[in-house]
Amino acid sequence: MTDTGTQSTSTSAPSFPSDRTCPYQPPAGYQDLAARGPLTHVTLYDGRVVWLVTGHTEARSLLTDPRVSSDRRNPAFPVFAPRAEDQASVVVPLLGVDDPEHARQRRMLIPRFTVKQANALRPRIQLVVDGLIDTMLAKGSSAELVSAYSLPVPSMVICSLLGVPYADHDYFEGCSRRLLSAPTSAEAVAARDDLRDYLHRLVARKEAEPGDGLLDELIAERLGDGQVDRDELVMMALLLLIAGHETTSNMISLGVYTLLEHPEQLAALRTDPGLMPTAVEELLRFLSIADGLVRVATEDIGIAGHTVRAGDGIMISTSLVNRDAAAYPGPDALDVGRSARHHVAFGYGVHQCLGQNLARAEMEIALGTLFTRIPDLHLAVAPGEVSVKPGDTLQGLHALPVAW
Repeated sequence: MTDTGTQSTSTSAPSFPSDRTCPYQPPAGYQDLAARGPLTHVTLYDGRVVWLVTGHTEARSLLTDPRVSSDRRNPAFPVFAPRAEDQASVVVPLLGVDDPEHARQRRMLIPRFTVKQANALRPRIQLVVDGLIDTMLAKGSSAELVSAYSLPVPSMVICSLLGVPYADHDYFEGCSRRLLSAPTSAEAVAARDDLRDYLHRLVARKEAEPGDGLLDELIAERLGDGQVDRDELVMMALLLLIAGHETTSNMISLGVYTLLEHPEQLAALRTDPGLMPTAVEELLRFLSIADGLVRVATEDIGIAGHTVRAGDGIMISTSLVNRDAAAYPGPDALDVGRSARHHVAFGYGVHQCLGQNLARAEMEIALGTLFTRIPDLHLAVAPGEVSVKPGDTLQGLHALPVAW
């Protein structure tokens, strides 16, 4: 084994993450990182050197290794951006805990996120999508697609599922944006606390006047008998609300942009709409919007000729793992006919994204319906004018001007 530890200098460990210049391609220099091997060293913003995982086999191995932890309360857990410096002060359910705590929380939620449940929601998703397209068409021949379509689709759906009033969407979407893009820890904490306070008030209202959403079910079935306390319930709702609209929104807008920039692939989809589920998997692989899954080793781990020491930080670059040529021939080409279901865009192992089935349904319907109902959809600006989100948050577009 090669024991390089965490003593590498910043010269041999380039900074990570970087910003994308092309919305659908990894940042410049990432391929050089991948060329170093399936594991290499990178330097985070605070100077800490951590392991970067770029190999597909190695990523899946580590993501299922019980010696690799997601617990942000561990003092050795890597801080990937200034806004995360306070990450240990509040326990993030599911994402920030390990089993058995993680398994207990997941069991409470999994019945509402199965393939069967996601399929049952498809008629509701279709109504949302059609209504938003009707509104865009009624307003004229152009739109800003993020605000008019790709954000409202998952936001409306997750509100309906959870039982959160969509009338409050401007408020909670604003809190979410502040939380995910805050330049400092203090600003991130303020955004998180605003959203927590909102959800605490919502839980109190629902206790007085129950509804029929998932949040109402958890209040009735779990809060009352002590299976979950009020703070944990609110944090679970916070995670579901943010993840339920931010991730899919970015995927819809980036998916539209990417297909418009690959007209031959869009033409293949129009010729055979049955390819849409496969195309969604390929877009998930190709775009990898949640780049940089953060973990910490709790014991020494031998892998790929290296020893990852207990306490070492681990960053798994989904954008590089999903472009590993050993797993995907011609990985830098978009191919809507490719069988890409083994990607790690949703993570892998016990922490694999709870809402992946819902996200797939939303993407299939949102993309398929948009290109069917507006066949002459095109960018209203030059591709280089589209603003890309920074590399230390979910990858996506700030805005997407389109016309028809």
